[in-house]
Amino acid sequence: MKTAVVCSGGLDSVSLAHVEAAAGRLSRLISFNYGQRHAKELDFAAAAARRLSVPHAVIDMRGIGAALTGSALTDDIDVPDGHYAEETMRITVVPNRNAIMLAIAFGVAAAAGDDAVATAVHGGDHFIYPDCRPAFTEAFARMQAAALDGYAEIALHTPFVHRTKADIVTEGARAGTPFAETWSCYKGGARHCGRCGTCVERREAFHLAGVADPTAYDDPDYWAEAVAAREGR
Repeated sequence: MKTAVVCSGGLDSVSLAHVEAAAGRLSRLISFNYGQRHAKELDFAAAAARRLSVPHAVIDMRGIGAALTGSALTDDIDVPDGHYAEETMRITVVPNRNAIMLAIAFGVAAAAGDDAVATAVHGGDHFIYPDCRPAFTEAFARMQAAALDGYAEIALHTPFVHRTKADIVTEGARAGTPFAETWSCYKGGARHCGRCGTCVERREAFHLAGVADPTAYDDPDYWAEAVAAREGR
């Protein structure tokens, strides 16, 4: 089975790319530039493609992203600090982002003759992003089967949708993912900030997985405070 992986350059998607490559299924990486403030993540996706010796398509969605206003990822709005599961993180929603990206990825995969499209959405995303939830991915798979009926049969592969980010770290480590060569921080600075939701979630995942975190953070200890606040301690 030839599988195209939607790869942002983040820990989750790069880990998924390594898992698919280790299984001999990886055909290509597909990334998207939608005008995100942390567009440096695309450099990490490109590095993964080179490392895994597969083609890498970067789809320019900046015109579309500019119309999807109101998100801290694309507008001049501060990215909040705190745990990823806090209500304040809803400001990072880019409406229909995954739905749009997956639709394009299926088109690319169909044109290239792939058998599946894989995305690294996981259980920790469900609180914030509606187009990362099982109800969406299951419905999307049915929609794509209808959209490509008679032209191509392409499966939607979501191996982490019912799993945690700590599980992804565990699977990624098993597949030899170089975690230092991934980018998560939504603030897009010189180093991971250590305070935004994605940094807190990243640091917590390594802790829960019992895997050493090679990431350099501006504030490496804030995650524990954010987790404690979330749990009401």
